[in-house]
Amino acid sequence: MNNHRLLTGLLVVTLLSGGVRAYGQKRQVMTIEDLFEFAETNSIQLRPSFSAEEEALKEINVARNGRLPDINASLSFSYIGDGFTTKRNLSDYQKAPIPHFGNGLSVNITQPVYTGGAVTTGIELAELKSTAARYATELQRDNIRFQLTGFYLDIYKCGNLRSVIENNISQARKVLEDMKARYEQGVALRNDITRYELLVSNLELQLVKVNNTIDILNRNLAVTAGLPDGTEVLPDSTILARSLPTAGENWWQQEAAANAPALKLARSGVDMSRKAESLVKSERLPKIGLQAAWTIDGPILVEVPPINRNLSYWYVGVGINYNLSSLFKNNHSLSKSRAATRHAIEQLDATRENISLGVRADYIRYLEAYEELKTQEKSVELAERNYNTTATRYSADMALITDMLDAANSKLDAEQGLVNARINIIYYYYKLLFTSGKI
Repeated sequence: MNNHRLLTGLLVVTLLSGGVRAYGQKRQVMTIEDLFEFAETNSIQLRPSFSAEEEALKEINVARNGRLPDINASLSFSYIGDGFTTKRNLSDYQKAPIPHFGNGLSVNITQPVYTGGAVTTGIELAELKSTAARYATELQRDNIRFQLTGFYLDIYKCGNLRSVIENNISQARKVLEDMKARYEQGVALRNDITRYELLVSNLELQLVKVNNTIDILNRNLAVTAGLPDGTEVLPDSTILARSLPTAGENWWQQEAAANAPALKLARSGVDMSRKAESLVKSERLPKIGLQAAWTIDGPILVEVPPINRNLSYWYVGVGINYNLSSLFKNNHSLSKSRAATRHAIEQLDATRENISLGVRADYIRYLEAYEELKTQEKSVELAERNYNTTATRYSADMALITDMLDAANSKLDAEQGLVNARINIIYYYYKLLFTSGKI
């Protein structure tokens, strides 16, 4: 009995100190939309997506550089040793003095005119990659928002659950005081008091666990949203009073088909695969460009004896380059690109199917949450009535302590179920928004 009292005392002290809750936290009432807006600019988990999006935009400029002319310039200085001449049979050796200082300067300009579509396709492919990066950012943003929604609603649920437990603790203590008074009058057993003290201790332990869970959820929420350290988010108490849309499943399916980032990303994957296939095909086509060049070299070594002067010349023209080996070397690359396109199309079909199934499941759960709420409201009403009746019967010595314990536990379970049912409606609504890409 002493150990039991010691345990109860420790739990009470822990409860009064707030469990492991840290003091000095900044409390702030925030709506879910407030969290979304704050996370947009402060979430660390979203920054890599923004960086990838910026990198993809830079890649477009790199691809556009393919339309600019190629300009090459070279400058050289050299030491040229003396030469010699011989007959064809290597006899009759004669030394051939050569000017020792050599120099060279050349400038070459090539302007692509026709590349078989390689430059244009490369630019379009870079633009598609940029679009895909934007869709990937949207998908990551939706994931973070839904994660924040889960933390937020769990905090709300635990907060309501804490109120339920605190109310049950208050009622249990009143019953316990009544039992002790009846025990002093000799109409109650000491064992009844012990069993109800155990009930109170269990409720206090549940309260400590709920407080600790709220602290953990708040920490996760603050870190994910990028909130300042020590911020304690208090959910908006009006969230359950919102009027939620009652659109049918077809509307949600249409919205998902048009807005789901995963679908957009899969579609852009198909477009990129087709562009990559066109890029491989362009390698089989000739490349045409305008050319202009100017060269000055010295000395002139093609004359015998060499002429110690510079020779300069320039030219303009059209250059045609055709890699004939690509006609038989690119077959495997083209087959690989076509296979990648088929894979992207199949991936798009699979993604579309998964999203459709997800919307249907979420919509069914959304409607089910309303039915669950009606059932839980009735359960709370019945449990409350049963508890009051049992308490009256127990006061009149017409019920056992086990009946009181069962009634108290049933009441607690019903009230907890009601809390969960109310939150589930909001949760599945946001789950529908997440799956359909409208969160």
